[in-house]
Amino acid sequence: MSQTLSLLAADVQVPDAPAPMTPVPLGSHDEPSIRTAVPGPLAEAHIAFDEMYTSPSLPRAYAIVPVRGEGTVIEDIDGNRFLDFSAGIAVNVTGHCHPAVVEAIRRQAGELLHYSASDFYLPIYAHLAAELERLAPMAGKTRVFLGNSGTEVVEAALKLSRHTTGRQNIIGFLGGFHGRTFGSVSLTASKAKYHAHFSPLLPGIYHVPFGSEGLDELEQRVFHRLMPADEFAAVVVEPIQGEGGIVVPDDDFLPRLRRICDEHGILLVADEVQSGMGRTGKMWAIEHWGVEPDMLLTAKGLASGMPIGALIAKEHLMTWGAGAHGSTFGGNPVSCAAALATIDLLEHGGLMENAAERGAQILRTLGPLAAQYPGVVRDVRGVGLLMGVQFDSGATAAAVAHAAFRRGILVLTAGDDVVRMSPPLVVTEAQTAVAARIFIESIEEVAASR
Repeated sequence: MSQTLSLLAADVQVPDAPAPMTPVPLGSHDEPSIRTAVPGPLAEAHIAFDEMYTSPSLPRAYAIVPVRGEGTVIEDIDGNRFLDFSAGIAVNVTGHCHPAVVEAIRRQAGELLHYSASDFYLPIYAHLAAELERLAPMAGKTRVFLGNSGTEVVEAALKLSRHTTGRQNIIGFLGGFHGRTFGSVSLTASKAKYHAHFSPLLPGIYHVPFGSEGLDELEQRVFHRLMPADEFAAVVVEPIQGEGGIVVPDDDFLPRLRRICDEHGILLVADEVQSGMGRTGKMWAIEHWGVEPDMLLTAKGLASGMPIGALIAKEHLMTWGAGAHGSTFGGNPVSCAAALATIDLLEHGGLMENAAERGAQILRTLGPLAAQYPGVVRDVRGVGLLMGVQFDSGATAAAVAHAAFRRGILVLTAGDDVVRMSPPLVVTEAQTAVAARIFIESIEEVAASR
């Protein structure tokens, strides 16, 4: 049944979500099931309604209207069933609506929905901080600040870096993405459109290429001709660039960056918002290179879909006093409960091992594509379940992503010409095989139309 809203401009039919159409739980399905054209009629009606009220700044990838999810499966408003190989932009690491996460949320919501941890002593906030300290890839004691999102904890890291070093300048990398709030977007350098019309941006941000060539430029050009090394507070780096195109650095890059930071008293901040929480087969992507950061940032997968972010910093860096930073909602008790359940599943549910195995399966299946489609596919790369397929152009990448969508596979573009795959870490071998097959069919369709 539909609900009708009479609007000043027009009468728009706003459909309710239909009753679930699948007779068995969604998560048991290995194949997508597309019942209508996509978007279907109910999705089209909802999109018309949505576009009357929501901000046009929202960068919608394609016309899906999800209403239900379980495991790696998403059902849309028309009853179409998709295999979700984007996981809400690498967020739902334990899958959609994992029973343990849902139960933790229900239990906490029945006890306490909110009390600000900035001004009061919220028990679950400290318990999560203690767990994150245990998981931190740093030797020695750390302390934790909880926010609501990745961009918030990037902002917190910028403030803490300046506060504790007494320096103002920050180093970032071309292709890096760190958020869209003012400090974070100043550090972001993945797309020029993120900076358009917002100048002047935060001063004191210097960008160099990602990888060892960028460190050559940092030492030979930036430190030598633009700003002395002892004027820099921190370098903020994604161990694997996500939004920039799933760029895995050369093996010398992060160890050398650590040595440069140590030599000049610069803090190394690892932005693991997308690459962390088991996605690469280890809890933190930086662990693949054996490098210890001074601060680590996590969000996205931390609470399996609930809003939260964390700044983990070595204790001796937490020099700021009461009131220097805080958040009314950061470390919300319901989000903290979801995060604790997520951590337990990652450590004891075999999810990181599965991420490594399924990532290897994707590489085995898709790796030959560059040789099979030399004028279309340029590269297949990634670690664990943070994978990217690079095409000859952004138009080709977008066409392949939309072709996959029409067939029931949800992926996202990244960088200039890459399709990103970041499914939940619960994805099965069968689901991975199906998604890879359909993705190849999507490439074949696009290649045949050229």
